[in-house]
Amino acid sequence: MNLSGKVAIITGVSTGIGRATAEALLARGAAVAGWGRRAPEGLTHERFQFFDCDVRHEHAVAEAFTNTQRELGGEIHILVNNAGVGLFGPVDGFKSEDWLAMFDTNVHGLFYCTKAVLPQMKRQHEGHIINVASLAGTAGTANLAGYCATKYAVRGFSDALFKEVRPDGVRVTCVMPGSVETNFGGMQPGAAPDPHKMQPADIAAAIIHALEAPAATMISEMQMRPANVK
Repeated sequence: MNLSGKVAIITGVSTGIGRATAEALLARGAAVAGWGRRAPEGLTHERFQFFDCDVRHEHAVAEAFTNTQRELGGEIHILVNNAGVGLFGPVDGFKSEDWLAMFDTNVHGLFYCTKAVLPQMKRQHEGHIINVASLAGTAGTANLAGYCATKYAVRGFSDALFKEVRPDGVRVTCVMPGSVETNFGGMQPGAAPDPHKMQPADIAAAIIHALEAPAATMISEMQMRPANVK
């Protein structure tokens, strides 16, 4: 896909992978609708608009989608389902409200956003949905049972969805990063880049790679790991 002039929606746009992906798409000439609970600080661009949206609530997603089409036009070419939360701990001590919070954001929110954009993408016979999962969706880890469960769900949803909508001209890619230096899970990035972690811009570059794949090629899954190990 030639990204110049395309319209993209990115959830969880305020920091990390979401913000880096917005910047990468803007650099390639796309218009970007950033959805989130807070706007990215300092990100100002004539082709960027922020829309307040808590993806946990379907009515908020529907409102953000209506506002996006009103401001940026009816056609939507790209959806990056990036919003996510990670809460960790042992299963027998895990709060039920934390379990629900992860599923509401990581799984249900992703479903609401996908459901909102698909009819338009099908009408266009063109679109690309990027679902940001994690390597936690490929192997379980102690004290991450809830988070792993959400990312396994995202991976399964993505695999089924790409088979469902491929005849409609819509592509689906599940992106599964390993360790990325963001403030995810309450961790703060260090003053200097951690050589043992990927950077948000690295994941954004992989997303761009999938979006710009040749017309005859669809990248359905991408697993990414740091090149430098501890």
